[in-house]
Amino acid sequence: MTKNNLSTIDHRLIHFFRRVSLPVARFGLFTVFFWFGILKILGASPATPLVKELHSQIIPFIDFQMFYVFFAFIECLIGILFLIKGMERIVLPLLALHMTATFLPLFVAPGAVWQSPLVPTLEGQYIIKNLIIIAAAIGIAAHLHPLPRKK
Repeated sequence: MTKNNLSTIDHRLIHFFRRVSLPVARFGLFTVFFWFGILKILGASPATPLVKELHSQIIPFIDFQMFYVFFAFIECLIGILFLIKGMERIVLPLLALHMTATFLPLFVAPGAVWQSPLVPTLEGQYIIKNLIIIAAAIGIAAHLHPLPRKK
C-alpha cells in the first residue's frame, strides 16, 4: 500500500468518525443513563446498596424510596435529553448535578468504593468510569454554538 493510499484511507476514516462521533456519543449516553435508570425503577439495579448508603449519609430526612425513584427518573430523563438535539443546555447542568452525586461515595462512603488506597472496588470502578461520561458530554458541548452576546 502506498503512502498516498494510506493518506486517503486516513482522511476518509477521520471524516467518517467526525460525522458519526456526536450521534454515537449521544446514543451511548442515552443507553447508559436510560438503562441504569430503568433498572432502578424496576428494582433490579446492582447500585441500590451504594445509593442507599449514600442516601443515609447525605439526606436521611428524605424518604429513600421517593428519592430513589426520583434519582432513577432523572437518569432516564438525562438519557432521553441527550438524544434530542437542542436540549444540551438543559441536559448538561443535569448531568453535572448527577455526576456530583455519583462521585460523592468516593469521599463519604470510602469503605464501599476502595479496597485500599488507589485500588477501587467494583463499585468504585463503576463510579470512576463516569470520567468517560464526562468526556463524552464535553465533546458534545464543544460542538454547541455560543449564545448570542447582549449588546
